[in-house]
Amino acid sequence: MEKEVREHMRDGKGAVEILHVFRQKELRGKVRLFARLRLQKDCSIGYHLHDEEEEIFYIFSGTGRVTEGDTISVVGPGDAVLTGGGGGHSIENPGEEPLDFLATILLY
Repeated sequence: MEKEVREHMRDGKGAVEILHVFRQKELRGKVRLFARLRLQKDCSIGYHLHDEEEEIFYIFSGTGRVTEGDTISVVGPGDAVLTGGGGGHSIENPGEEPLDFLATILLY
């Protein structure tokens, strides 16, 4: 598994720690991303669209805030979020502990 740190991902705040569980080239299915992500306190991934694909967030630990269009949802362990079909979203960690989640992007 390969680790990566991205600063200001999608114009978000701070850094996103990414553990690529599998890379796209390792998978035979239509998957662009299959990774465990970690956001520290006050870090975020900025708002972005998913056209011709969908992204799933599955929360392992921590508390997050997901914005989808005009809707803001608080998420925690065991919650899942699905965004796709031209919709957009962002995610941020307003909590004290790290926000750990699985992010999977499936292509149409």
